[in-house]
Amino acid sequence: MAKSKTLYACTECGGESPKWQGQCPHCSAWNTLVESVGESKAPARYQGLAEASRVTSLADVEAEEAPRRSTQIGELDRVLGGGLVRGAVVLIGGDPGIGKSTLLLQALTGMAKSCSVLYVSGEESAQQVALRARRLGLEGSPVDLLAEIQLERILATLETRKPEIAVIDSIQTVYSEALTSAPGSVAQVRECAAQFTRFAKSRGTALVLVGHVTKEGAIAGPRVLEHMVDCVLYFEGDSHSSFRLVRAIKNRFGAANELGVFAMTEKGLRGVSNPSALFLSQHGGAVPGSCVMVTQEGTRPLLVEIQALVDEAHAPNARRLSVGLEQNRLAMLLAVLHRHAGIACFDQDVFVNAVGGVKIDEPAADLPVLLAIVSSLRNRALPEKLVCFGEVGLAGEVRAVQRGQERLREAAKLGFTRAVIPKANQPKTPIEGLTTIPVERIDEAVQAVRG
Repeated sequence: MAKSKTLYACTECGGESPKWQGQCPHCSAWNTLVESVGESKAPARYQGLAEASRVTSLADVEAEEAPRRSTQIGELDRVLGGGLVRGAVVLIGGDPGIGKSTLLLQALTGMAKSCSVLYVSGEESAQQVALRARRLGLEGSPVDLLAEIQLERILATLETRKPEIAVIDSIQTVYSEALTSAPGSVAQVRECAAQFTRFAKSRGTALVLVGHVTKEGAIAGPRVLEHMVDCVLYFEGDSHSSFRLVRAIKNRFGAANELGVFAMTEKGLRGVSNPSALFLSQHGGAVPGSCVMVTQEGTRPLLVEIQALVDEAHAPNARRLSVGLEQNRLAMLLAVLHRHAGIACFDQDVFVNAVGGVKIDEPAADLPVLLAIVSSLRNRALPEKLVCFGEVGLAGEVRAVQRGQERLREAAKLGFTRAVIPKANQPKTPIEGLTTIPVERIDEAVQAVRG
């Protein structure tokens, strides 16, 4: 047996270095090299491999739409792009206790009625999984269960049982005997994920890998792990709230940035049919500093309330704080408001919040943020049943955003009667029950909502 050699592997790109360095020589990331054990490799032989590999012209490949298998959970199907695809590998990550295992156990129970499924638990014993199923009201579930963490035994069971759907919970607990490093190390996670992906592609089994996350919120392990799989889902949520968000960061079979909304109950996770109601505060009437916007999460338009509080600064440097929105963009928008609308906030503390804990990273929030700030500064509420969206440029222009028609239809469906929108998003045919106010510049928008 060859003697193992100590190497340092990068957690971002998976590259290896014979000695520790502050910066990875492969991807130039800082402080990402961790100690691992190098494995001996047999000398490569390339003779005859070219003849064994078959080259096919792209024009001769028949493209077929991949059939979807429903998970029996509507919100999860939405995030996956319609359901699980045969041979697809899905990676789902999230904070401990947020509900990853609960959601997957519920999905497997629903799918087990029409196909063969296998749940591989590396963190809990079979008894612990059974107790969780009892708490969720899933007694008598026809889900096949395997409590194992050795890669070779798991692959042997998958080869024997040939399930159509399999869940590995979690990839960081699985280890291969071919490697001497500990479970969860860069080498183990990379090798085990590669073996699972190879099996799924060759056998047509839809595979779901559960991943741990770091304190920064990223999936633990090498960054190459996210490149191996077909779909990457992130579980988001606040421990003080019963609502959970599942967001698709990468999806080869559907739209990225798609969002699924769930509510945690005593019987597990339940899909929320009208998520816009979660992100709208219930006020008795119109209040200053509040503006409703329509954001686009994947293919779904969501109504979110933007709240702003402008107060006199009691320190030499006024504070700028935003929750759920980009803080640097807030400072830029305040400069645009001063330069092109004549409204100064340099001596005011400005606080902006997106209600419901949702994170908005699209520029369509620019106009709602500015109108909410103006409303709070003047202590005058915006007109009731008003919704708006639009990107604001440094020259003070209000630019169009994508999917404007879908945003307006969603607002009209929820009972909003007025909309301040970019002029380029003005619909050609009027939307019933909704009056649109097209604007080209930020000063026009401020004038339009003055009342």
